Amino acid sequence: MGDSAFVKLPADTDQALGIARYAIDFLSSDPEKRGSPDASVLRRANLFQTDAVICGLSALALRTVAPNVLRDEALSYPVTPEAWSPAGSVQSGATVFGSGTLVHPEKAIVANSSAVREWDSNGTNFGYDPARGNTAGEFGHNDFYPVCIAGAQMAGRSGEDALLAMVCLDEIRGRLGEVFSLKSYKIDHVVHGAIASAAVFGALLGGTAEQIESAIGMSVAHYIPFRAIRAGKQLSDSKGASAAISAEAAVLSVKRSMSGFRGPRDIFRNPEAIFRLFEGPGQMLGKVGSEKANTRQADASPFDLALSRTGTDFAVMGMHFKLGLYEHQSAGALQAMMDLLSAHPALLDQGGGEGIKTISIVAYEPAFGIIGDPAKRDPRTRQSADHSMCYIVATLLRKALEQKRVGWKALMLSPYDYDERSVFHTLTRSLMDKIEFAHGGPEYDAKYPDGIPTSVVITDAGGESHDSGLVMYPGGHARNTTADLEDILAHKFGLLGSLASDDHGAIVDRFRNLAGASAEQIRTLHDFDLTFRDDFKD
Repeated sequence: MGDSAFVKLPADTDQALGIARYAIDFLSSDPEKRGSPDASVLRRANLFQTDAVICGLSALALRTVAPNVLRDEALSYPVTPEAWSPAGSVQSGATVFGSGTLVHPEKAIVANSSAVREWDSNGTNFGYDPARGNTAGEFGHNDFYPVCIAGAQMAGRSGEDALLAMVCLDEIRGRLGEVFSLKSYKIDHVVHGAIASAAVFGALLGGTAEQIESAIGMSVAHYIPFRAIRAGKQLSDSKGASAAISAEAAVLSVKRSMSGFRGPRDIFRNPEAIFRLFEGPGQMLGKVGSEKANTRQADASPFDLALSRTGTDFAVMGMHFKLGLYEHQSAGALQAMMDLLSAHPALLDQGGGEGIKTISIVAYEPAFGIIGDPAKRDPRTRQSADHSMCYIVATLLRKALEQKRVGWKALMLSPYDYDERSVFHTLTRSLMDKIEFAHGGPEYDAKYPDGIPTSVVITDAGGESHDSGLVMYPGGHARNTTADLEDILAHKFGLLGSLASDDHGAIVDRFRNLAGASAEQIRTLHDFDLTFRDDFKD
């Protein structure tokens, strides 16, 4: 348990109402109720928030489709005197990146959340908490921070409150990911984020526990996205915008609930909702054994839930950074490649990769299934390329061959490594042909999601093999102790930030210092100029 105090929500209770009460208390001004995470937790959340924002600004600047379509849409919904505004709010709307114009909050949120997620380069969690036996392993990403900023802007809250809301949102989302695997039922992982978004937005705007419970119920009953958006040979804008669209729906649900609309109650125990539908008493009997299953009431949810309110043991502390643009399941392979190239620099002597005969990558499920799909060997869109193990590793190797340098900063993958020119780069394609990708079987699978178990063997032109050994905790992983994380992230912020503004340092500082921002500074947080470029072809 560490040194944290938890709010426990047993399976036989109304957990939706419990989550609502938790969020209200966590964001309360009453010091007896208010969440009190350690300063290290707040710093970590602030670093993830800055990372997400800089990813989003650069995606807008390079004119990627979904973020700009949704931003333009948001700006076409300015607030009017008749706009929804609950009693506890000080203004009726929120802002999008690079603007001071107030728009409807759900529109600001869908635009900003889409932007931060577009590159697939912001923080990731794997739903893993072995101390409590909660290892469902559901993915998740910090795509939902715009919910907290929008709520804080409308409620006149300070940066400290906004940051606390981010910790709260990640706690709800992260703990749900530890106890219920949505992907096992082909449901998209953003559902957990939508539930957390409804709770936190409602709490910031002064909603009652019953109103928030109603909004959570509506989100789950009406808006369940399936992983169809992530299937197929070539992925689309829907993949990157999934979290944004679910957050938009969650905020709309809050608005409706706070206006009097009543959604379904007690949604986690509802026998027709996704939780009991897939893991009800009968299913639990087969999954966890008769003794535990028989202790459950017939109408219990499939899991107990515990949410931290103080100390250091928060879900955000187990999240992982991406040190550039790549699917998180490839991080172990990237670290292994850099370890090998650092130890055997002669592999880079011949610029066309002639010194390398084959590259054998062994990894775990779901990495093998998600980014090792044979269809991903020939990616033709950016969204498919950044989900192709072969493409990601070959691109890193191409850059190493070109630069004769190795390291996260030297080889950091940028948006330009996924543009049309790069996706069809002849050297990258020739290196992809040298890559073999295999599933490591139970030995590897058992080590995930604790780590990202991956190994790489490079066989050189002379037939000599060079083995990376097993990589578990690559740079950016929450349990990595070797990478200089803040230094590498500073490089990432500069690399991506410079695409969005010549004054990107001031923008980075604005978000890095969120905890000290006043309510007025939060209101104008997004009011800065963005540079839009025309040299990126998606």
